[in-house]
Parts: sequence; structure tokens; C-alpha cells
Amino acid sequence: MYNREAAVRYANQWWNGRNPAFPSFDVDCTNFISQCLLAGGAPMHGFPNRERGWWLRGGTWSFSWSTSHSLRWYLAGSKKGLTATQVSSAEELGLGDVIVYDFEGDGRFDHSTIVTAKDGSAPLVNAHTFDAQHRFWAYKDSYMFSPNAKYIFFKINDQFS
Repeated sequence: MYNREAAVRYANQWWNGRNPAFPSFDVDCTNFISQCLLAGGAPMHGFPNRERGWWLRGGTWSFSWSTSHSLRWYLAGSKKGLTATQVSSAEELGLGDVIVYDFEGDGRFDHSTIVTAKDGSAPLVNAHTFDAQHRFWAYKDSYMFSPNAKYIFFKINDQFS
């Protein structure tokens, strides 16, 4: 069972630091989101195939653990372990859910965040790379943002298979 509160606690504890128990990357957003999901109880699977599953083990990891574009495809198609349901709007998300960002609108997703609070119905997110806590989800004030930006909203399924 996905423990949303534990995932959010982790996100709030580590939003502006790096947990030494995990690798750290120059572009660390998805690695951070994966750590949050793991803290919420999401099960890893797929080792040792880096192109399958979602996992971190023995000094290596799946692409979906560390890369936004790969996490996007993993969450969209996973039927085992960590799964999610794509929804049409940010307002449908709750604590512990995930947003992936294609800032250029070119089909390549380049950022990931986790919902850690709400301002009314609007999600506030935590992220790494440019560390943020309780930031408005749309990132319209980011230098990365463009009018072509696309978002995918994932509700993490509470039950794991």
C-alpha cells in the first residue's frame, strides 16, 4: 500500500539536501522523486535490466529511476509493482502524486516533481535539480518554461501488485 504521508515526509526532509544513502546526479529531479516513491513503500522490480522496471541496486539503477522521460513511460505503462493512473488535470492530484514536464513541448520529458501540499485545489510540488519546496506546480516562472510546455499528471495507485 502506498503511504502518501511517508513519501511527502521524505520529500519535505530532503528537498534541499541529498540523502547520502543514494547516488546524486547533476540533474537529480527524477532520482529524488524515485526516493520519495520508495519512502512511500513503492516496490522495486526489474533488476538488472536498466530498460525495464523501476529499481536501484548494487550501484546501478534503471533508467526510470533517474530520467524523467523514462519515468514518464514507466508510470504510463507499468502493470506490476509501482503503477499509476494518468489524469487530465493537476487539480485531480493528491499528496504523493507525480507530475512530469516537457518544458519545450518537443515530446521529451525533462523534469519530475512530487505533490507535497495543496493551495486550494492547486498542487504545490517539491523537486531537485533546482531544489524547491511547495512550489506552484506549473513552473511558469522558470527559465525552462515555454508556452509549448506539456505536463502529464500521474496519480500513484495506492495498491501495489
